[in-house]
Amino acid sequence: MADILLQERTDDGILILTLNRPDAMNCFNFDLLAELSDAIREANFDMNLRCIIITGSKRGDDPKKWSFSTGADLKERRTLTEDQVRRFIFTIRNTFTAVETVRVPVIAAINGFAFGGGTELALACDIRVASSNVLMGLTETSLAIIPGAGGTQRLPRVIGVAKAKELIYTAKRFNAQYALDIGLVSKVVEPDQLLDAALEIAREIAKNGPIGVAQAKFALNYGSEASLGVALPLESKAYEVTIPTEDRLEALAAFAEKRKPEFKGK
Repeated sequence: MADILLQERTDDGILILTLNRPDAMNCFNFDLLAELSDAIREANFDMNLRCIIITGSKRGDDPKKWSFSTGADLKERRTLTEDQVRRFIFTIRNTFTAVETVRVPVIAAINGFAFGGGTELALACDIRVASSNVLMGLTETSLAIIPGAGGTQRLPRVIGVAKAKELIYTAKRFNAQYALDIGLVSKVVEPDQLLDAALEIAREIAKNGPIGVAQAKFALNYGSEASLGVALPLESKAYEVTIPTEDRLEALAAFAEKRKPEFKGK
């Protein structure tokens, strides 16, 4: 059986995770969630890792048939008991939270259909880049359920409560340009340029001090959920982590010597 999660590592510390169930439009079953969860967990302990890109495998050569992920595997869902459905929702929600909180930045390279859990996975990533063939949406209410992997909470935090309510209540499907217009994605490119666009951003991240990037992510993730009176001291504590590092001294030395710094994550 083919691997359902492909992993590719670049020389500059970028991990590309590819959801690989193309015949099922890369939808999530228990097995795929377990593979993704394992990969994200291990990423927390890989000190040479600088950034993660998540994308979907392609089915054929026609971009109109490609998928990032169409969410939960509804064929599997029909076989599950109510208790198993609860377990699935618990699993997918925790897996996407792990993606959101993993030590390094995560880029979603959205390359086709991204419905339900596919959009929710993208929302859990730090940065979202879309190909022009993308069709997205939190479509769960059309199935008489609601987004259960963080969609009702992350979407309004990204695009605002009013627009999130409209999209969730109507189960609206929308294209890449619409996603760009509402601030859901930061860039739209042609399908054959998507991975290069994601890698370009990842390499811009990877050249910076890894401890600084990790602490910036920590401050952004947790500070955005707090009042300013709590968030500013949190930022200060995150800054303090960087002060005794070798990388900070290397950056100062490189500036004085007019050369590029060589960060080691120490």
